[in-house]
Order: sequence, then C-alpha cells, then structure tokens
Amino acid sequence: MTLTTLRPLSPLPSRSAPVRTLAERLARDGVLARLSGVQGGRVTLTENGRTHVLGTWTGLEARLDVHDARFWFDVATGGALGAAESYARGEWTCDDLTVLVRILARDRDTLAGLERGLAKLRTPALRALHALQSNTRHGSRRNIAAHYDLGNDFFALFLDRTRMYSCALWPRPEATLEEAAAHKLDVVCDKLGIAPGMRVLEIGTGWGGFALHAARRGAHVTTTTISHEQAAFAGSAFAEAGLTDRITLLETDYRELPTLGQTFDRVVSIEMIEAVGYDHLDEYFQVIARLLAPDGLALVQAITIPDRDERAYRANVDFIQKHIFPGSALPSLRAITSAVGGTPLRIEQTEDLAPHYARTLREWHTRFTAHEAAIAGMGFDDTFRRLWRWYFCYCEAGFLERTVGLLQVTLAGPLAGVGITQPVRQR
Repeated sequence: MTLTTLRPLSPLPSRSAPVRTLAERLARDGVLARLSGVQGGRVTLTENGRTHVLGTWTGLEARLDVHDARFWFDVATGGALGAAESYARGEWTCDDLTVLVRILARDRDTLAGLERGLAKLRTPALRALHALQSNTRHGSRRNIAAHYDLGNDFFALFLDRTRMYSCALWPRPEATLEEAAAHKLDVVCDKLGIAPGMRVLEIGTGWGGFALHAARRGAHVTTTTISHEQAAFAGSAFAEAGLTDRITLLETDYRELPTLGQTFDRVVSIEMIEAVGYDHLDEYFQVIARLLAPDGLALVQAITIPDRDERAYRANVDFIQKHIFPGSALPSLRAITSAVGGTPLRIEQTEDLAPHYARTLREWHTRFTAHEAAIAGMGFDDTFRRLWRWYFCYCEAGFLERTVGLLQVTLAGPLAGVGITQPVRQR
C-alpha cells in the first residue's frame, strides 16, 4: 500500500501572550456579532463555562464547545475554511457537525459575513495555490494520487464491498449500502440499455465496480484510470472474476483516449468530471463526442454547484479543494450545458439524485467512525481523521440543503434515435 498523507495544517504563528489575547478578544467579539443573527437554526456555544445562544430554534440545533481561544482568530481570518481547519486541530468540537453546517448553509447572509473582512485577505493566495493544481495531464496524475493513492485498504474501511466511491441509489429505505450501490449500477446500465456485445467505454475506473457490472451483462468494457492504486486493485478484481476477456484496463488520461482509434456504443463517466476543472470542461465533452458512436448514448454522473452560486464558487477555494481533492471543481448545469453545446452531442435527460447522496455520505461516515482505530493504525493521525469527519459532514449537509446537487446527464450522439417516432397521444 502506498501511504500518502495530506498536507499537514500549518500551525498558527507564535504570538506574545498580550497580543494574542487582544487579537483573540477582538476576533471573538466580531465572530459572535456575525453569528448572533443566524436564521437557519440555533447554536449553543460554550467556552470556559460561558454560554452564548446564537440564532433561533427552527428544528435544527447544535452545540459547539470551544477548547482553544485560537478558534476565534481562525474563523475571523479564515471564514468557513478557517473554522474547518480549527476543527481539524481540535480547537473545538460539536455534537452534530452535519446539523451545524446545515444551519449555516441555510443563512447565506451570515455565511457570507464570515467570509468578509480579514478572511478575504486569504483568497488571493488560496486561488494562486488552486491554480497551480490545474488538471493538466501531469497535474491530473498528481492530484488524483494525492487522494486516491491514500491506499486501497483505507478506502475499503468505509466503502461497500464493491468499493463504489460515488453516490449509491437507495431502492427502498431499509436497503443496505451494498444493495444501494448495486442498484445505482443497474440504473446506469438500464438508462443506457447496455446489452450483450456492446462496446462500452468508462472514463474513471474507480475500483472497477461498474466495469465488472457491465461486463457481467455481456458488454465489452474499456475502462481507464490514472490512479496506480485503483488500477492495481481493479486489475486483480477483473482477473479474479474471470472477465479479463471482456474488460480492457488502461492507465490513460481521458485526453489520450482518442488515440485508440475506435468508437463505442456507450460511454460512462461516474463522478469523474469533478476532477476535470472548468478550464478543461470543453475538452472533456469533445473527447466524449469523438469516442461515442454517432448513434450511441453516454451518461455523465456529476456533483454540481447551483447555477446561481457558480460565480462565487469559482472566485474562492473551499475546504474540499484545499484539503481533500486538490484541483477539483464542481461544474454547474449551465457549465455542462455550455460545454456540451460545443459538440454534436445533445442532452437527452437530466435527473437530480441529491437526496441519495446525503444518505450515502452518512453511511460512509458511520463506517469511517467505526474503524477509526484501524485508520489510526495505518498511520493517519488525529488531524487527518478530523479532516475526514468534517469532509463527510460538510458534504452531507450540502446535499441535504441543496447547496450542491447530483445530476445524471444522459447524452446522445447525433444519430441516436433518428427515424424513431413516438405515437401521439390522442386527446
């Protein structure tokens, strides 16, 4: 296993006691003033026996305990990102992180207020760092390795047994994560009508779950990943299943796939587009258009940002981009539509599946927490584990409050369905 730890959080600069006390007192006053009018719920905040009740009860309530006064300075100078980093350092705890993030997500004005003032001073440096992580061909391999090469054994502790690291679709409330993951694969295959003998291309292998599923339906699958850890696991899984005659595994950047010199009946890309980046969206869909047969169908599953938030999202760098998925960017539906518009493809259907992701993340978080001792035994320290707990809760809250979405976008080649007419319903 290749163990790649995320960048350690930088310690706060040392300050003399009087200066530190004054700075933290001013920061405390400023942060409390901004949070006092929060409308999304009620937050009970305690520090050294003192209690502040912020906001009003709306059905959502969370308790936040401050253990280190540097928390105030971190939030005042770093906004939401500063709060996340402060949590990772252990400076504060919360009885329900998901609820806390939901409360803030519901009050856009209060959340925006945390990003003003001194917090704005960090933005240029963060944007410059993010720009250096652009998903060029070299940059993509580096960014993917920073996350996925944390190790197959690590991800196995919280994913289902097929290791599907994408939203599961829950066919019924009592379904297990394994059942929901398999149902998602059935939904994708059924939407595309994948049948025996079809040539299917998958962009983004993951740990091989979709390729195995489609091959068992009789399709011939070509799948590609640029993660060495994932490729090693998937190759073994294909061999163990006896399906290497139906699955071709590549370690090839998607931009190099047209050199294969062939087209495919179906193209599938499940939550890989987030690693493409806005600067490369046009090229991504142009590659899909070149690889898809004129009468073929494609499906792209994408975590998305609402159109209304795209401008602000692109102007900042969030916790996910800095600490979890370097180089990542969530596209908006508008950005996807614009990029598809530059190709011969047409959008046949979009389906929003966001509620399914909230439950998927909750399941992953539960499994992650149950295996924290094993994760620590792999060499991942307390800071890393708190970062990942924040990651799960931050994302779950986003899907619950619909500050992020999940779309399955079905695309068609220019000749798909040509000549087929549907009967007109009689009035």
